Amino acid sequence: MPATASPFDSIRDLIALMPPASEGALAAVSAREIQLTKPQGSLGRLEEIVAFLAAWQGKAEPTLDRPLVAIFAGNHGVAAKGVSAFPASVTRAMMENFSAGGAAINQICAAYGVGLKVFDLALDIPTKDITEAPAMEAAAAAATFAFGMEAIAGGVDLLCVGEMGIANTTVAAAIYHGLYGGAAEDWVGRGTGVDEAGLERKIAAVEAAVALHRPFLDDPLELMRRLGGREIAAMAGAIVAARMQNIPVILDGYVSCAAAAILHAIDPRALDHCLAGHVSAEGAHAEVLRRLGKKPLLDLDLRLGEGSGAALAVGILKAALACHTGMATFEQAQVAGKAEG
Repeated sequence: MPATASPFDSIRDLIALMPPASEGALAAVSAREIQLTKPQGSLGRLEEIVAFLAAWQGKAEPTLDRPLVAIFAGNHGVAAKGVSAFPASVTRAMMENFSAGGAAINQICAAYGVGLKVFDLALDIPTKDITEAPAMEAAAAAATFAFGMEAIAGGVDLLCVGEMGIANTTVAAAIYHGLYGGAAEDWVGRGTGVDEAGLERKIAAVEAAVALHRPFLDDPLELMRRLGGREIAAMAGAIVAARMQNIPVILDGYVSCAAAAILHAIDPRALDHCLAGHVSAEGAHAEVLRRLGKKPLLDLDLRLGEGSGAALAVGILKAALACHTGMATFEQAQVAGKAEG
């Protein structure tokens, strides 16, 4: 008798079909790089960034004409356990602040010429409290993943994934504890700035959630729907869709990397098209990046979310690409190249 189909089967099938990097585009960029008026390798990671963009855009001449920050916002039932310094109503208020142009991410996007889209993931209907029940039904989690895939349509050439949601650092810590083990306190940070009592409640919530769902956590997608939130599922979908559409991705901080960690647990190659924009001051983000094999571009002690660290990293990518496309070759500048011998 055949096994019952899972709402997650199509996601697994899609991840198995993820395209590789373009070797032809990478070779073309490398060939130009060695002709530019500088010692080979002298721009360090800036040179690697341009190669990365070419390989994953599949273009010998990569572009950053339409970078996008996509913020996915969700509310969490576990907020009722007192794990955050702010009430869940702040999520809605911040959505309105984004729309009015008053948040930090609005200013960063304006400074670097980055588009911004914000997605309300049923804020008035929080996910279930993960200490008591799965956060989402499997079909709802799969549908939210699919929504995240659709969110990046429209000619984007670079995606930054961001999030907003009170209690989502608790959810992220539970995901890391479920994926990587250890003790709950290894993964729990202060989030929005909880006091000592709040931190203890947060640790207890993560412990309880992972203990409750432990029999089901061998499957990363099952872990996502039980311990995650709608913004986690949507960000994971956006990351996969970007891969299928030849769009490189910049990961933001502690919460967005929880979505990435789920994909990485399914297939380590699932994040090959992703850069880490920064290392957060929150919790164990540095350890998460180590496990994901990502070296952050920035270390600014940020813990804001909103895609802010990823958006800041776009400035570095733009500078790297400008050097590659605008710098003269040795022949153009009539500068002698490296001597042979």
